[in-house]
Amino acid sequence: MRPFLSVYGHITIDQIMSVDEFPGNNVSINITSKETLLGGTGTNIAVIASSLGVPTALCGFVGNDLPKEFGEFITSRGVITDEFVTQDVYDTAQAMIVNDVRKEQRVFFYQGPQGSATSLNNVLKKNASMSRYVHFSTGEPDYYLNIMSSVKSDDRKISFDPAQEIHKVWDSDRFMRALNMSDILFCNRYEAVSALKYASVQSFSDIGIMTVCTKGPEGSELYVNGKMTKIPAVTAKRVKDATGAGDAYRAGFYAGKFKNYSDVDSLIIGAATASFVIEETGALSSVPSWDAVMERADRYLGKL
Repeated sequence: MRPFLSVYGHITIDQIMSVDEFPGNNVSINITSKETLLGGTGTNIAVIASSLGVPTALCGFVGNDLPKEFGEFITSRGVITDEFVTQDVYDTAQAMIVNDVRKEQRVFFYQGPQGSATSLNNVLKKNASMSRYVHFSTGEPDYYLNIMSSVKSDDRKISFDPAQEIHKVWDSDRFMRALNMSDILFCNRYEAVSALKYASVQSFSDIGIMTVCTKGPEGSELYVNGKMTKIPAVTAKRVKDATGAGDAYRAGFYAGKFKNYSDVDSLIIGAATASFVIEETGALSSVPSWDAVMERADRYLGKL
């Protein structure tokens, strides 16, 4: 199958835990709940986009320790997996995600193979070379910069989405090199601080490419050609866990573009997709159907 979307990002084993409140240094507290789930930016975006009907390739590395059922779940959702590679140098990336009662998070992360992808000497670019959209999220910057330069084309859009790693593995030089090869920048309100600093601008209106900044329950902002459009949040039935909401938003955006919706309406579809994910623990525990997303998004579409 020819992919419409290729996704690069971590494929992780997530341990999601809850506490009443975060402890101070050298203090032990009880964990009130704990689940081990499949996650990672790459996995979340690819699985949700594919579940919404988008032909999607997941391009990334895992270790031999990835539970068999996790790999089977990815393929069961229709994800293109010929560049989903098992290697034996690194264990699979792992995230320990701790939520308190206010839904604030603390995350401890082991990079695994995606954080040292260049050392594996395996440049995964076949699917990206055939895709309409290529999404680069968390992972080794130099590895992604190499692929970006190889697949950049007038008939292909590159999305740059360094996520929380913008603060720690990207720097101004690498960020600007990626930005100059990209058509879309994704970030959230916290990542925006580093993005604006690296780009040496005061506002995303001046950054030069389409930019989407998400702001949780306040919705999101779209910047195109110096104009900002506010995208509303779509109301969920309940909020249980925010893990993966941003990834679901991106997946919904690509589903909208695959169905030929405008950028604005595609982002509304993204917001509707995210509203389902936050209703359960883990990014992939409440993946909606296309019809369910559209039912929730309908009253917002075509209004902006």
